[in-house]
Amino acid sequence: MNLPLKRLFTSADVMDYETPKNQMPSPRIYVERTLALIKPDAIHQAEEIEDIILRSGFTILQKRKLQLSPEQCSDFYAEQYGKLFFPSLTAFMSSGPIIALALARDQAIAHWKTIIGPVNCTKARETHPECLRAKYGTSDLRNAVHGSDSFSSAEREIKFMFPNSVIEPIPMGEAAKDYLGRFVSPTLLSGLTELCKQKPVDPFTWLADWLVRNNPNKPQIFDGATGEEAA
Repeated sequence: MNLPLKRLFTSADVMDYETPKNQMPSPRIYVERTLALIKPDAIHQAEEIEDIILRSGFTILQKRKLQLSPEQCSDFYAEQYGKLFFPSLTAFMSSGPIIALALARDQAIAHWKTIIGPVNCTKARETHPECLRAKYGTSDLRNAVHGSDSFSSAEREIKFMFPNSVIEPIPMGEAAKDYLGRFVSPTLLSGLTELCKQKPVDPFTWLADWLVRNNPNKPQIFDGATGEEAA
């Protein structure tokens, strides 16, 4: 099932069941996700680029360092198939390691596109000298970074780079109660039972570690240095 990346997170969703209609709703905050790639030509600048990302108000939800095969690059850039630059693009993107980042913030897609700037690095240096492509790119092809163009592209690209990622809205109301009853409460009950048996010196830290280790829905986490799944 395809689920939207853009999700309205607000306490008003929960309060709607009980709050009188004449009461002002809680403020609403919109959060989006987008995919960022640090390309082979800018991999040595990855730490600096990530610092810019964080200072721009993004949260890095997932990070993975990997090297794609030409076939994988062809699949990732399938929408560009048939264009004259397609063979050069897939050859370049498979020529060395890249870093994939799933980013989140309000208006993430548009904001990240603004930060990376125009595709043409020469034009970027003239019109947007502070953008990432102006700073780190050298040509239309070797332009340092990639960003998703739209909601649908972001969803597809994040799933491509992070196959086990979960892209879904936070459950609210009855759906939240059902989720808590099915997944959270049983795990928490088991943890508290084990906590009573073990009686550790630091119960809060012990319980937190236990819940992380025994979470049946624990997401896949990749090692930032190797791209392999972490233990």
